[in-house]
Amino acid sequence: MASLFSGRVLIRNNSDQDELDMEAELSRRLENRLVLLFFGAGSCPKCQAFAPILRDFFVRLTDEFYVLRAAQLALVYVSQDPTEEEQDLFLRDMPEKWLFLPFEDALRRDLSRQFFVERLPAVVVLKPGGDVLTLDAADEIRRLGPACFANWQEAAEVLDRNFLQPEDLDDPAPRSLTEPLRRRKYRVDPAALGARGRERRGGPGQEGGAEGGAEGLF
Repeated sequence: MASLFSGRVLIRNNSDQDELDMEAELSRRLENRLVLLFFGAGSCPKCQAFAPILRDFFVRLTDEFYVLRAAQLALVYVSQDPTEEEQDLFLRDMPEKWLFLPFEDALRRDLSRQFFVERLPAVVVLKPGGDVLTLDAADEIRRLGPACFANWQEAAEVLDRNFLQPEDLDDPAPRSLTEPLRRRKYRVDPAALGARGRERRGGPGQEGGAEGGAEGLF
C-alpha cells in the first residue's frame, strides 16, 4: 500500500503536522491496513455535511476510548481544495490520525483521475495490497456507520494480527456465512475500471471532472 505514496510526503493531522517522508514510516502507517482515500473540499457543501459523519466513523473504529484495539484502518485526505488555507481550515477539526498530502503535491489531482472521482465527497477503499475494494463508500458509510469495516475486512480477506490462530489449533475458525456475498459485493472488475476511464476521457457529454478543479465535482 505504501507504494502508492512512494517518494511522497504524507503529513499527520496533528498540531505538529509531522511529516512521514521515509518508506519505513509510510509502511508503518499504511501496511496491512484498509486505506480510505477521502476526496473532499472545504468549499463543497456536501463535503461539509459528510465530514462529521466520516470523522465519527473513523474515531469509533480507531480511538481506544471506543474500542479495545484500533481497527487496521488508515485514512488519507486527498484535498480538492482550491487554496491551502481552505484545506487547513477543513482539516482543523478532523482526527489527528488522519494523513494528508501537502497542498503543493500534484498527486492530489492525479489520484482523483486515477480513481475516476466524478463527484465530492468520495471515499475510495483500498485493500492492503493497493487494489480497489470499492470506488465510493460514502453512501455506505452514511447508512451503516462503523459496521462497514467488518464487511470490508472480510471482503478483502485481511488477516487481523490480533486474532492469529494458535499454531497447534487443529480446527481453524469457520468463515462467516456472509463471506461469499461480501466478496461478490465488493468485487471490482479491472476491465470495468478501464472502460470507465475511457468514457471519462472521451465519452459524450463529458464534464470537466478533476481537470477543472473541485468546482466541477459538486
